[in-house]
Amino acid sequence: LVGAASFDDDPNAGVCFALDLTERRKLEQQFLRAQRMESIGTLAGGIAHDLNNALTPILMSLDLLKRRFPDPDSLDLISLIGTSAQRGADMVRQLLSFARGVEGKRVPVPMAPMLREIEKIANETFLKHITVRTDLPATIWEVLGDPCQLHQILLNLAVNARDAMPAGGTLSLSAENAVLDSHSTGLPFEARPGPYLLIKVGDTGTGMPPDIIERIFDPFFTTKALGHGTGLGLSTTISIIRSHGGFIRVESAVGRGTVFHLHLPALTEPAGHSPAPANLTAMPRGNGELILVIDDEPLVREISSRTLENHGYQVLLAADGAEGIALFASRQSDIALVLTDMMMPVMDGPAAIAIIRRLHPGMPIIAASGLADQDRIARATTLGIQHFLPKPYTAESLLQLLQNILSPTPG
Repeated sequence: LVGAASFDDDPNAGVCFALDLTERRKLEQQFLRAQRMESIGTLAGGIAHDLNNALTPILMSLDLLKRRFPDPDSLDLISLIGTSAQRGADMVRQLLSFARGVEGKRVPVPMAPMLREIEKIANETFLKHITVRTDLPATIWEVLGDPCQLHQILLNLAVNARDAMPAGGTLSLSAENAVLDSHSTGLPFEARPGPYLLIKVGDTGTGMPPDIIERIFDPFFTTKALGHGTGLGLSTTISIIRSHGGFIRVESAVGRGTVFHLHLPALTEPAGHSPAPANLTAMPRGNGELILVIDDEPLVREISSRTLENHGYQVLLAADGAEGIALFASRQSDIALVLTDMMMPVMDGPAAIAIIRRLHPGMPIIAASGLADQDRIARATTLGIQHFLPKPYTAESLLQLLQNILSPTPG
């Protein structure tokens, strides 16, 4: 914005002033993009909830089918069904990652080994005309995050870099410690001062024009050919980065490649790491305990009943919270545990849990939901719920959780 003013006593004299609105316009664009993603996220979250309810009976049916049809041909077909259903569950999880900022378990994560693993995957699977270069200092800070989600975004960016270099080129991976303060330039509005681990994923590929850069984080936007991309990769990436308290910047120019700058809040002091958990015993059985299952989805109730009864449990079924409360009031002395969905008509899970807690404060309760975001988990926790089962879940995960609650291992 440029302006000028002149003086009456000297028409040849004047004052010019200029105001650079670049940063303001960038902030406005970021704000509008955040609003757009929030609206799409609300829609996507509802879709994901319904899909998770549809996938749960499929995944839970696999164990029953394997027992009924143990021949090799049938097992191969069942395995194919399971793989496809799990792929659908993974896609829904990815959808929820950008839609609701779904968080996993936060643990100290050393990023150097993870970047080395991405380097190894790229060297072993990418075509030989792509060179992988890694630049890691001797010491880089750890981050507090979900290892699976962080691995997912790094691998996704590496694959995108590969696709941007059809004629070959160089994929670069680097990391460095960085301390940002309030005077640091070029920071997005959500950035906070403090120590960060800066990870760069770059390529020497085709690059992007400014109008494409403005849209790459929009859900379902993709420059890839039909069938070669869902348009969820980068929207998931930015959602995961934000859920970790970080931010992302992009530098790109047509014909000169692209570099993604990932800023993740860092742990400046090394943290101790817990040993890996031991392998759990597969498909545990019950001892005749009575389980009350409350869920508004008929197929979920049906497959839950069959699975539990086939593994040594007795079952009571209720289609909503009100029906569940009526059954619980009449049989509470016999019921060993309640498994309830959180989102139901008539009476939802939290309302039913509150009444069950008043009737029987010590009753073990598992809360299940197709939207396992932090708000719902926090709400369940305030009701005294210690066990949360995200949908879609498998028969093994349900049975293992029941065993952990009803027959915990000593120590």
